Amino acid sequence: MTAATSLIPGLDEIVKRGDPKRLAEVTRGIAELFVQGAANFKPAHVGLFDHLLTGIVPQTETAARADLAERMSAIANAPPTLIGRLAREDDISVAGPILRRSPVLEDQALVEIARAKGQDHLLAMTERPKLSPDLTDVMVRRGERDVIRRAAANKGAMFSTVGYSALVKRAARDGVLTITVGQRSDLPDRLLKELLTGSVDVVRRRLFDMADPTRQAAVARAMSELSGKTLPPDKQRDFGPAQRTVLSLYRAGDLDETALLGFAKAYRYTEAVAALSAMSGVPISVVDRLMSGDRHDPVLIIAKAIGLEWSTVRALVLLRLGPARMPGAADIENVRTNFARLMPSTAERVVSFWRTRETA
Repeated sequence: MTAATSLIPGLDEIVKRGDPKRLAEVTRGIAELFVQGAANFKPAHVGLFDHLLTGIVPQTETAARADLAERMSAIANAPPTLIGRLAREDDISVAGPILRRSPVLEDQALVEIARAKGQDHLLAMTERPKLSPDLTDVMVRRGERDVIRRAAANKGAMFSTVGYSALVKRAARDGVLTITVGQRSDLPDRLLKELLTGSVDVVRRRLFDMADPTRQAAVARAMSELSGKTLPPDKQRDFGPAQRTVLSLYRAGDLDETALLGFAKAYRYTEAVAALSAMSGVPISVVDRLMSGDRHDPVLIIAKAIGLEWSTVRALVLLRLGPARMPGAADIENVRTNFARLMPSTAERVVSFWRTRETA
């Protein structure tokens, strides 16, 4: 510590005696010197502080090491050996600040620490602005619930195909994780569909409500594909008469929202479906499948895409439920809120997809 003693007179004696209080004061003093001059230090200067601090740190109290970690955690040219040592400490009050944000800590070191340390260390890492696929692979494999949820919610996290597959499997037992993973724009459509397959209806509905407009379109497509089952031959409807009725209205210039509202209020299902098909351009078999499914969302999407008023949407919702299944006021208000929040541009993108579909 020859060079160091010129900075801190009596340092050798302080270290030799091992007085915790004095060591803590010296550590804070050296850290302050580094913080003040870090922006102008050259590598040789950084190396001097690195050598000095790594020689003292093992003998200082936990509180002093935690304070040092906090000071050094956001500095881009912090002493690398010191940073690595602090990050590997078992005490999370010391390792935490470094693991959360130190730009000096390289990905290889993070992966090594993630493999060796416990949940607190993993949880701290989930707060970093960026997480590599190698790191998230370890998190998904070793992490418990809170770690997995935080990593999935980190917009700067990247996941490998293996990592995403593992996340989807974990989400089958965790509705919160399903919603978090489902909102990620980088989740492949194939895995989004698998994610929704393993979720209950209330979770799917919540995911659709919380997703941003771009993601809502993908979620809606996946839900429509999951609910897209053809009616058995003995239950397939004959839309011939209804199509002829709608065609007559179209030729007379009377196929509009008023006509659709009339069909819905009168519980004339086939005419309402035929009218929706003609007005939206979605094949009648697809509209029938969506209307007879177990969710209101497809109806809201078509309605928003073609600019229907809430009164018509409400009538269509009641039509698909049937006169014997009147919903409560709270349920209707919830549907109304969802319809109001749905962006027309999002609805149009989904309807564009449906226009190219046919019932298999």
